[in-house]
Amino acid sequence: MSRTAKILGTVFILFWLLTALAPGLIAPGDPLAVDPAQAFHAPSLAHPMGTDESGRDVFTRVIHGAGDSLYIGLAATALGMGIALVLGTVAALAPRWLDGAILRVLEALYAVPSLLLALLIIAFTGPGVGPAIVAVGLSTAPGYARLVRSQIRSVKNSEMLEAATVLGRGTWLKVQNHLVPNALRPLLALVTLGIGQAVIWAAALSFLGLGTPPPAPEWGAMLSAGRTYLHLAWWLSFFPGLAIVVVAAGATLIGRSLGGKVNAA
Repeated sequence: MSRTAKILGTVFILFWLLTALAPGLIAPGDPLAVDPAQAFHAPSLAHPMGTDESGRDVFTRVIHGAGDSLYIGLAATALGMGIALVLGTVAALAPRWLDGAILRVLEALYAVPSLLLALLIIAFTGPGVGPAIVAVGLSTAPGYARLVRSQIRSVKNSEMLEAATVLGRGTWLKVQNHLVPNALRPLLALVTLGIGQAVIWAAALSFLGLGTPPPAPEWGAMLSAGRTYLHLAWWLSFFPGLAIVVVAAGATLIGRSLGGKVNAA
């Protein structure tokens, strides 16, 4: 991957992290402020991304919506990877019968499309930010767990672990100092890619009305609200959609860069 692509990915992610942490620095206005007299203004100097049906500034809402969208993506990825670490590690180190049982369950869950699995989970828990995080996290866990198991099994059978055994290292020390760090390093790129994917899935759930409820400035919810007015105000959906694409592209560029470094190592 070119150096320019790596720099662009880093810039994209750092920009959106800044907006998530301190949106008031970039857009000091109120994302929920309603002004019907300013409804459906096209992008201009006063409103760089136009205004919506209630006269709210779309630029302000997109900037303030970064916090909700990135929070869901990061939290869901952390939840999915946390579950995967437990299941994958247990499966890799457990007796053959337990490993087989866990693997069959993971394969069954992995066969179900992730977004469909997330929808099934929300059908039981109900819509909202918390359920969206749980749904996206649980739907990504089977894929992560299979990779964790594979990585740990490959490291477990390596000469490095055999040397640690010969030196008399205990099981916990081998797991802590050798097994987990070396097995997880190649997964760093996958986790980075997963964050971008989780943001997209979280936006999809909000688009369907199953994530962050309106009038919160979440990108998927803004896309859903804007589709009604596409013939009249294209900017209502274009700019939230562009934000989702930029975050996903930035995470993909960084993830591929990390993957290249791991392979080179």
